[in-house]
Amino acid sequence: MTNTTTRTGRLPGPRSDAELASALRVSLARLTRRLRRQAGANTLTPTQLATLAAVERHSAMTPGELAELEKMQPPSMTRVIAALEERELLARTPHPTDRRQVTVSVTEAGRGLLKEERRRKEAWLAMRLEELSPEERATLRAAAPILEKLSQT
Repeated sequence: MTNTTTRTGRLPGPRSDAELASALRVSLARLTRRLRRQAGANTLTPTQLATLAAVERHSAMTPGELAELEKMQPPSMTRVIAALEERELLARTPHPTDRRQVTVSVTEAGRGLLKEERRRKEAWLAMRLEELSPEERATLRAAAPILEKLSQT
């Protein structure tokens, strides 16, 4: 991409799919870092936070199901679950049909932590969105379902 501005004073958009991919990668990584900085003093790692949110989203699940969902090796997921359980954010319970298994679920403390994390990050993002023009916000509204589609594949 070139750094020359157009007559409107804006940088030109990516011209090719490869430039678009590069621009999206850089922008999304930067936005993700900035959103992570909005985290409170909970001291959870990004992996722990993602795991907690996944369990909340999918209700009770086995550690193996959770590892598969989060694309992690089972031993790594076991360590993440143990850390979250130690902080009383996740709880293990016997599996309803298989006595050899357990399920993990989010505790009330875990739900509260996730709610506060989301509130803080969404408040920061809402402030940033207010800095954009109505046209820019409309473009983001149109792009949001497309970004969601990309994140699911």
